[in-house]
Amino acid sequence: MKSLLFVIFSGLLFSFHALAQAPEVGRDAAARYFEKPVESGENRFRPQDHYLAIHYGRFMNAQSWDWGQKGREDKTGSNNYGLTYRVSEWNNAMDWSLRVDFTEYNVAGERPLKMSLLPVLTFPDASSRFPLYFGAGAGLGIFFKQIDGESPLSFDYQLMMGARFFNIFENVGFFIETGMKNHLLLTSSGQFNGVYLSGGAVFTF
Repeated sequence: MKSLLFVIFSGLLFSFHALAQAPEVGRDAAARYFEKPVESGENRFRPQDHYLAIHYGRFMNAQSWDWGQKGREDKTGSNNYGLTYRVSEWNNAMDWSLRVDFTEYNVAGERPLKMSLLPVLTFPDASSRFPLYFGAGAGLGIFFKQIDGESPLSFDYQLMMGARFFNIFENVGFFIETGMKNHLLLTSSGQFNGVYLSGGAVFTF
């Protein structure tokens, strides 16, 4: 009798084990089979993501013409602070961004201060994750402090190239950039041409 009970009990255990190990079937199982697994720690930047870059830079070479004095003056660029916010992606090829720059100058013994508002186009798009980028922007400059008799407004334009590295620490990365930041005074004569180097942090969200 004990042998028979042992055989029956063993058979039941084997049956339950076989059922537990049997492959799952049905529509839900098929749907789960075709789902793409998500890799843990995957470092992705999706097309709908935006980024905000905060940067500080200095002018390596800068000249002004007919600004505060006649003729050319060298070493007129000083500090530059700003931020760049990616607004959207265009055609999976380029990024549209808004850049706000605050720039200090040393001109004719004075220290003008200007804010620049520039739409910027950069390529390739950030979603490509290619580290190098190139771009250009143009917009309006507004002087908070200006030399007497000079225009409070300017036409600003920039050319840039750099390298950016997203999500080095969670959603924080860094970038370095160089290029030209120039302006033409709108209601008076005078212009500025400067070559800059800047860097900072970039946040994705």
